[in-house]
Amino acid sequence: MGKGSAKLRSLQRKLHPDTKGWTMKQTSLRGIANKAASDKAYRFRNLFGMLTVGYLLWCWQFVNKRAASGVDCQDARSYQENLQENIEALVAAVKGGRYRAKLVLRRYIPKLNGKMRPLGIPAIADKLLQIGVSKLLEAIYEQDFLGCSYGYRPGVGALDAVRDLSAALRSGRYHYLVEADIRGFFDNLDHEKLIELLELRIDDKPFLKLIRKWLKAGILEPDGAVDHPEKGSPQGGIVSPILANIYLHYALDVWFEQTVKTRCRGAAYLCRYADDYVCAFELEADAERFYRVLGDRLGKFGLEVAAEKTNLIRFSPLNWKASGAFNFLGFEFRWGLGRWRKPVIKRRTARKKYRAALANFQEWCHENCRLPKKTLFAKLNSKLRGYYNYYGIRGNFDSLHDFFYQAKGILFKALNRRSQRRSYNWKGFVELIKVFKLRRPRICHSF
Repeated sequence: MGKGSAKLRSLQRKLHPDTKGWTMKQTSLRGIANKAASDKAYRFRNLFGMLTVGYLLWCWQFVNKRAASGVDCQDARSYQENLQENIEALVAAVKGGRYRAKLVLRRYIPKLNGKMRPLGIPAIADKLLQIGVSKLLEAIYEQDFLGCSYGYRPGVGALDAVRDLSAALRSGRYHYLVEADIRGFFDNLDHEKLIELLELRIDDKPFLKLIRKWLKAGILEPDGAVDHPEKGSPQGGIVSPILANIYLHYALDVWFEQTVKTRCRGAAYLCRYADDYVCAFELEADAERFYRVLGDRLGKFGLEVAAEKTNLIRFSPLNWKASGAFNFLGFEFRWGLGRWRKPVIKRRTARKKYRAALANFQEWCHENCRLPKKTLFAKLNSKLRGYYNYYGIRGNFDSLHDFFYQAKGILFKALNRRSQRRSYNWKGFVELIKVFKLRRPRICHSF
């Protein structure tokens, strides 16, 4: 570990003498994980007791120090000024039964379809406590989660899902595909059903009561109204992702593995990232049967299929010209001819994501074009690097190049709007981006 890690460990020992560093906490979590892996029917009984001052001090390293503050207007920096006292007061309130989850601050961000996505911002103390609970849940359920699940899990992500789905489809074993989405999943998660599912692995009433408090916490809307939800879990909440994965693990993953696959005459494959998933089948009859019963299965968990985003398509290398296309995790998948005139999986940036990224880039340039050029280009390159790091997969260079070309045009216009007089002609602009080394597109992933 580097000097930063050693410094943090030293600070933790100084703040709380009972804290014996990271290894003790990691060992405790590893013990929970080992028990969960060795005994799939075991129900954990003393998770609540692990929420100690020392444990939460260890969890503080995982708090996003730059995140927005909640309803109490207290950010991470001000909370850390008296970290020892604040955590001791928090633990005393939790252990004494006096803890009350604060209202969740609601914020809205635009979606690609013009609608607004609601996000929830918990108070800083609630964030810290939720991180502690999430680490305990993760230690248990990472032993249960199946390989088809990629969202909100350590060590895997969206590009891993894209890679593995591509490999499965490229094998040529699957010829029909059901692309599906769940309507308003985070808004419709059934609280009582979730607690019932958690009880399959957890026999700790105070611990479950703590989770219930976060589910029932009121939401403060931007207009000042307070909403007390009867279902759902706020997107943006620290504990929401692991709870969502647990819910869908039982609602979809286990059912697909233990029931759907066993009843299929041919091969079947599921790839899920949060509430967005794709199911591939060898035989059309199996795909049609799954398409028919999917709604009933999700209905048992209070969920509904988003019909406009759910389709059954033919997707086969045997007749690639007649195969459809589908979008998954920002990429469009389709069959086409490769270099050796054989069918291959073609992937490019989904058109909606492409247009949305350009719109966001244009808005950013309009707001930041008056920055000093050194600062402006440093920030620009950071944004472009992030775009290439995600969409820079093999076969998608044309989309990356198109994005770079359009981005240059947007930047050229933005710089020339900084004053009433035109600042650059195209030749001068080309020299400018050479001097400041505007990051060009590159393939970052060869899979």
